[in-house]
Amino acid sequence: MGLPDNSTLRLFNLFLKGPKNLITDVSGVTVGHCTLKAGTINTGVTAIIPHPGDTFHEKLTAAVSVLNGFGKSAGLIQIQELGTLETPILMTNTLSVGTALNALVKYMLERNADIGVDTGTVNCVVTECNDSRLNDIRGLHVTEADARAALDAAAEDFAEGCVGAGTGMCCLGLKSGIGSASRLLEADGQRYTVGSLVLSNFGASGHLTIGGDHIGRRIRMRMGAQAYRDQMDKDQGSIIIVLATDVPLNERQLERVARRSMIALGRVGSYCGNGSGDIAIAFSTAQRHPHYSDKSILSDRHFFDDDIDVVFEAAIEATEEAIVSSLYHAETTRGFGEREFKSLREFL
Repeated sequence: MGLPDNSTLRLFNLFLKGPKNLITDVSGVTVGHCTLKAGTINTGVTAIIPHPGDTFHEKLTAAVSVLNGFGKSAGLIQIQELGTLETPILMTNTLSVGTALNALVKYMLERNADIGVDTGTVNCVVTECNDSRLNDIRGLHVTEADARAALDAAAEDFAEGCVGAGTGMCCLGLKSGIGSASRLLEADGQRYTVGSLVLSNFGASGHLTIGGDHIGRRIRMRMGAQAYRDQMDKDQGSIIIVLATDVPLNERQLERVARRSMIALGRVGSYCGNGSGDIAIAFSTAQRHPHYSDKSILSDRHFFDDDIDVVFEAAIEATEEAIVSSLYHAETTRGFGEREFKSLREFL
């Protein structure tokens, strides 16, 4: 997973990869997909479950960085305010956010009888990218049952590419989708993991850069300049980046980690154009925050700021590979409007 060892693509890696080279190398994190693919329908839902326990009563430290705010996600404001994540994260297409949100609300209500009765409501998190280049997005084909199926399918092993929310996505003029990678680091004699999962749907044609190699220019020449330009002539369409780690970090530090994911976007050829909704969510599984507490003062652990660069580097490197992996694992797809986006593997 991520990029296979025998791939012809080479990134500049400073860190060891996790055993699966997926976000699920962070213990407890699971991912599931529901894929809808038939004719002009190319869409779906992807679910990230942050830990196997009760996420509402055992919240995780979290943060959001809105790199460019051209997006329609739900639940980000409360994460920014309180610094906690209390539900799974769903990914889908732009016009299906409401449907996925309803499904996630019901999922949480089933598991927590106190929500809206003995305590407040729940902050469900749903993220999106616009897959209308290849999907009949106006058909509103995603159902609550599809969102629930993605949640129920969550596991440590999962597919990348044209699956789940990534089924109809395109990136830098090529077919893309879901991508993931992980990196290992050491601190105080202990090994930690940083994992990244992306829903990539951004970037202008001809800009793709891998390991410093401007491969997009050569692809444009092979495809023909006009055909390639017709695919994606502007940096628009969005990316959702989810970073998970077992490194003890507070919400301020997680926001700093999330913000640096923009460096990975620049490395692969994005300039975060006007019409691109680029959003990063980061969470740590290192400690859990109780929904109810008998104590007013709670203790937590976090990284020493002067040493945190190693976490920044690992997150950037994992996110860069996750983006390239979303392209590498995607398959050539013809969809809505007879538009076709080719797989990166056709040009390797």
